[in-house]
Amino acid sequence: MSGKLDDSDLDAMLTECEGVIHYRFQDRSLLLRSLTHASIAKTRLDSNERLEFLGDSILGLIVCEMLFQQYPTYAEGELTRIKSIVVSRITCAKLSEQLDLKRFLFLGKGLSGHKAVPPSILAAVLEAMIAAIYLDGGSDSAREFVQRLVRPEIEEAAKSAHGENYKSQLQQTAQKKYGQTPLYRLIDEKGPDHSKCFNIAAVIGSRVFPDAWGPSKKEAEQNAALNALTELRETVSSDQTVTK
Repeated sequence: MSGKLDDSDLDAMLTECEGVIHYRFQDRSLLLRSLTHASIAKTRLDSNERLEFLGDSILGLIVCEMLFQQYPTYAEGELTRIKSIVVSRITCAKLSEQLDLKRFLFLGKGLSGHKAVPPSILAAVLEAMIAAIYLDGGSDSAREFVQRLVRPEIEEAAKSAHGENYKSQLQQTAQKKYGQTPLYRLIDEKGPDHSKCFNIAAVIGSRVFPDAWGPSKKEAEQNAALNALTELRETVSSDQTVTK
């Protein structure tokens, strides 16, 4: 939505949003900020961007805790791969869609006119909401909210993670879309020789995608391929939104 609501309409909207997320705020200004995109905020500090920054880390921590406890026999590489899927922009946007948070978003006129909200904005509002709940009700409230949302996503990702070959998927996508084969660039490595971790980025032509860590070069390349696939899918979704 764009523009301002009167106090009664705003209060009703926030109450409805609280019902959807099953959490009642003590400080509703946090909820309102989490729903406010930079395109309509007076300043960027009044938007949900800072909350998104915090929420991203909180989401990652809670998912890591869940994976560590739920899959005690899984090695680090397997846990990393599942986490990459669950905290990805694609999954966050999907969860935001499930909650229908787009109904409550405050967007600038250039965005509010589109029928479909870009996935990046949907993902951002979910992360901002997580941070708002954390700041309002503490870690237990945020953990309850996240666990309720992501548990099915974790189980689905765990089932598919073992057989998923993201490098193969990226190669097929890159060759079809760009006529090029992805390369993998070693960005960094840390740790002793017997226990190194590797940081690798996928590269298609001149485009370098977000890097990823892994306990082996093979795992790091798989995680980097997943990052590239995630970004490519977001780009396609955004392009489709713009052309509508």
